[in-house]
Formats: sequence, C-alpha cells, structure tokens
Amino acid sequence: MAPTPKSEFLRIIMERGFLADCTDLTALDEALIEGPVTAYIGYDATAASLHVGHLLNIMLLRWFQKTGNRPITLMGGGTTKVGDPSFRSDERPLLGPEQIQSNIDGMQKVFAQYLDYGDGKAMMLNNAEWLDGLNYLDFLRDIGRHFSVNRMLSFESVKSRLDREQSLSFLEFNYMILQAYDFLEQHRRYDCRLQMGGSDQWGNIVNGVDLTRRVLDREVWGLTTPLLTTSDGRKMGKSQGGAIWLNGEMLSAYEFWQFWRNTTDADVGRFLKLYTELPVDECDRLGALSGSEINEAKVRLANEVTTLLHGADAAASAEATAREVFEQGGAGGDLEVVTIGADTLPLSIVQLLAQTGITGSGKEAKRLIAEGGLRLNNDAVGDPQIQVDAGMIGDGLKISVGKKKHRMLRIG
Repeated sequence: MAPTPKSEFLRIIMERGFLADCTDLTALDEALIEGPVTAYIGYDATAASLHVGHLLNIMLLRWFQKTGNRPITLMGGGTTKVGDPSFRSDERPLLGPEQIQSNIDGMQKVFAQYLDYGDGKAMMLNNAEWLDGLNYLDFLRDIGRHFSVNRMLSFESVKSRLDREQSLSFLEFNYMILQAYDFLEQHRRYDCRLQMGGSDQWGNIVNGVDLTRRVLDREVWGLTTPLLTTSDGRKMGKSQGGAIWLNGEMLSAYEFWQFWRNTTDADVGRFLKLYTELPVDECDRLGALSGSEINEAKVRLANEVTTLLHGADAAASAEATAREVFEQGGAGGDLEVVTIGADTLPLSIVQLLAQTGITGSGKEAKRLIAEGGLRLNNDAVGDPQIQVDAGMIGDGLKISVGKKKHRMLRIG
C-alpha cells in the first residue's frame, strides 16, 4: 500500500509511532474508510490497577474512538483464571473470582478517564460472559479442531519457554485457544473486526484472526504496537520503586507527574507523540530542544499526560509542588547542590553516595538502602548495585536521605 494510508486512524497512529505489525494493512485501511470499525484490546485482571506499560494501548484505543470507530475494552474475567504464558518464565499465580472482580473494578476506573462509554460509543466487556459457561467437550470439538499443536508450539512465546526447558502447564497452553475464541465471539456478537495489542501478543492475535476466518469465513484483522523501552534500555513503566500504577489510590498524581518529568532527554519527543494529543509538529519541536529548554518540554509532557489521567487541576498542583521541592527546596529552603564529574560515571549508587560525601561511607550507604531510607527523585531505592550514569542524572537528580536531608546532584 502507499506509504501514507487513506484512513485517519492509520495515518495518525503511523505518524505517531504506534504501529508495529498488521495482518493486512491495505484491507484494514479500506474497511476503516468505509467505517466505522469495531476493535478490541484484552486486559487480564492480574493486578488491582493498570500501569504505565498499558498506557500505549489505552492511547491507541482513544485514537481509535476519536477517529469515529468503536473500541471494546475486554476484561479477562475468564482468561485470568488461566493466565497468559506469553514470554514468562513461570506460571502466573491463580487468582480467585473475588480477587479477579476486585481487580477488574480497579482497572475500569482508568479506562473511564480515556474512553467515552456513553450511548454505545465504547464498550466494556468481560470474557467470563462466554468462557465460564463453555462445555469442554463441545469446545474441543467445535473450536479445538481448528488448532494445530505443531503450529502452537512454533510461536515464539511458547517456544522460548520450552527452549529454556521451563515447564508449560496444559492449563497455560490452552490460553491462546481461549484468546482466539474471544475474537470469534466478539465478532459474532458485536461485529468486532480488529484485535489490537502489544507485539508480544502477535501469535495470540494471529490465532484469533485465523479461527474467525475458519469458523465464520469472515475477514478480520490483527494489529500490534511496539514493545517500548526507554532510550537507556529500561522497560517502559518501571522505576526504582516499582511499577508506575495508573490508579490514584496506588500512585499519587504527583508521583505520576514526576515519572514523566524525569523522562530522559532522548525520549521526550517520542513520548509526546505516543502519550499526548499534541500535534506531531509540536512534539517534534519540543523533542528537539536542548539544554535547559528541554526541561520545559519535560514539564509539558508531564502536564499533558497527567491531565489525561488525573485532570488539569491535579497536573497543575503536581507542577507547583515539584517546582517548590526542586527549585526552592521546599519549606522555604534551598536544596544543596552536589556536583560530580561526567568522566567518573557510571557509578553504583553506593559508590556515588560515598564519593560525593552524601553519606560518610559505602557501608553507611548500604545500610541506608537496606533500611529503605534512600530515594532518587522520590522513588525508593532497594538495590545497592543500581548504576547511575549521566543520562539518569540529566538536568538534576534529587537524592533524599531519610525524611529531611535532600541533595540535588548535578554534573559539573
């Protein structure tokens, strides 16, 4: 197909960096032009909140709706009872029905911030609706016969587990069949013609496309987004203190804002395109800034992303608090600035604390970390081997020792 698709949805997601693969981009483009199209992304209820790693695909659903299509958020009330084995080294712990429902309740709060569920514009479904009542023998006869075990074993998500000689239970092996069945059922019930997800779900998505075509002889498609890492190679959504949760009860709006404010310089333009609705030209302009100007681009990023999730007032409050803490030291005082030469980096956090005199010795630094008394940019530090490099320091790294001692580390 032409480099620039004709449909608004595909044009937007391609220029903003959302697209990894599609089973038939030309046919999907034509269907979107005729539109509207219904598409879904599935979310298993394995935690009480979604995290930043989910935000890319939530934004994908938001763009899908904003371009006149109907998104479905599919809660995995049924599949969570099995557990997705994709690219895992061990089996997920099995959750009871009460915990699964509690997790779904927490996840639904996040989706309501990004999608409009009024008047059938978006739909929220639970695959327990059709999975819980399945007759096993009927399911094997009607659905299982369409799956080749040889082909299932060839998918990278399964093959990588077996190649490492790690156990894969029969329960987990069934997961890809159940996910494929989800697509089939949603096509039957709601004319859903597109499944989207992260690129780690490619095999599962292709299974659903193939099953729907085999059983119903209908043309449907699959589309994936790239698996994101930060420019320094870290998995998107992880910090020193753990997952960046999207529920305000699990992570404050201020901490969420800080996560985005601390984005590495090289990631600012890319993240603006993916996680905000600013025009692409503006994202490119902000991402190209350097020196002290890139800091204001990071503030813009933090404000835009926080506004989408927590609201404009929460974003403004977080920015005001951050400026007080970082620029004025909080409580009317100034943060003491500590400098370190770029040529001495990288250093472990223990070496850095001792070398800069923030702690009296490496031994004291290790004790501080072990007792949970050290924070970097308000994230708790639990690993004394964490490496601090110039990219991590950026325009300034706030080091908190206990509750009252704060230092701003800069390269000088």
